[in-house]
Amino acid sequence: MSSDTPVRLRLDKWLWHARLFKTRTLASELAGSGRLRINSKRCLKSAQSIRPGDILTFPQGRRIRIIRIEAIGSRRGPAAEAAGLYADLDPPERTGNEKDRQASGPALAERAPGSGRPTKRERREIDALHRERS
Repeated sequence: MSSDTPVRLRLDKWLWHARLFKTRTLASELAGSGRLRINSKRCLKSAQSIRPGDILTFPQGRRIRIIRIEAIGSRRGPAAEAAGLYADLDPPERTGNEKDRQASGPALAERAPGSGRPTKRERREIDALHRERS
């Protein structure tokens, strides 16, 4: 980072610099929606100032992201540069590997792709599996 890097920056601008959102408008909408927290405090405006050391918690897709701000960027640079702006505090996600599936047991009523609709007999077996797991 250069010496002209600010100590504080607008939240929506930082989210966009860190490439956590594709557009600044999307970042601004999330910041103003009240669904984002800065250090466990609800944020209601996109112009909220942030600084290194702050912890952000926000929904992104189907997951909740927990991010610690490591640096304030001066521009929206390449992905490698953007990754250095924050530390991801999320627990590691499980991948869709076959090993993970086998470790957790077979999927409930998994069918081969392209095998068509289940027959009446297969539906009864699926229902029996559901009752056993409940």
